Amino acid sequence: MDSYKEFFRNTGSAVMGHIGAMAAVAMWGLSFVSTKVIMEEGHLSPTEAYIYRFIIAYLIILFIAHKRLFCDNWRDEGLMALVGICAGSIYFIAENTALQYTLTANVSLLTSTSPLITVLLVALIYRNEKLGAGLITGSCVAFVGVACVIFNSSTSVQINPLGDLLAIGASFSWAVYSLILKRLNVTYDAMFITRKTFFYGIVTAIPFMLFEPTLINPFHALANPLVLGNLLFLALGASICGYYLWALTVKKMGAVKANNYMYFQPVVTLIAGALALGEHISMLGYAGFALILFGLWLGDYLQRRLAMRK
Repeated sequence: MDSYKEFFRNTGSAVMGHIGAMAAVAMWGLSFVSTKVIMEEGHLSPTEAYIYRFIIAYLIILFIAHKRLFCDNWRDEGLMALVGICAGSIYFIAENTALQYTLTANVSLLTSTSPLITVLLVALIYRNEKLGAGLITGSCVAFVGVACVIFNSSTSVQINPLGDLLAIGASFSWAVYSLILKRLNVTYDAMFITRKTFFYGIVTAIPFMLFEPTLINPFHALANPLVLGNLLFLALGASICGYYLWALTVKKMGAVKANNYMYFQPVVTLIAGALALGEHISMLGYAGFALILFGLWLGDYLQRRLAMRK
């Protein structure tokens, strides 16, 4: 009886991990459309859009979780600052700036390589999180699906060293964030980590404002209901809920399995773009959806088959 209870408890925990990952990535996929709206309608720069979004999110989460302000030691506080940089200021500013120098297709494809980069980093750093050929194979199949989704509307790829390097840098930054999160999850709860991530992300992004040619009055931008609505979604949904669920997901599933769900991000963005902006989805896009689903299933299936043989 105890073995059955343990089985269902572990199964339920795994299912919740998958649901959390899907929900977080879905909100992040939608965030591309929302960010585009607030930048165009509110005339905000990429840095301004990021900072206003996370200031709102930080103030809300500070009201919810404010009893504990600092980590147990300065080393962990430093890791929290690094998380804020990797998953906040550097990631978003690098990604948004890359769009100004290279094609959107390039940026989407290159930032979607974070699961593969995570696999390589885990193999180099962690010995207790076994990868296996199955997981690597599934990741590669899913990545091919991402390429199909990205090239759904354009088969033209141009090389621009600065823009492409910034996109790769953003992808690497997210992979590092996931690995550090794996370590912090052992000691701190997800809400605390999320709040610290927002704080250090905002603090380290403020210096970038000095390089902005013009600054927009935030109250003037927020007077537009469309901007305000999308900004609240970015703050409450994509930021607070998304990062909180992601911290729980990495804790339950590990950095590699969790990061494979990032392949769904361009899929959600493509669907949202079709529904909200009238963008076309070709057969290549649908084929990409199928390959991503198949790749995620294949990696999990092969891993379980390998575990059963041992």
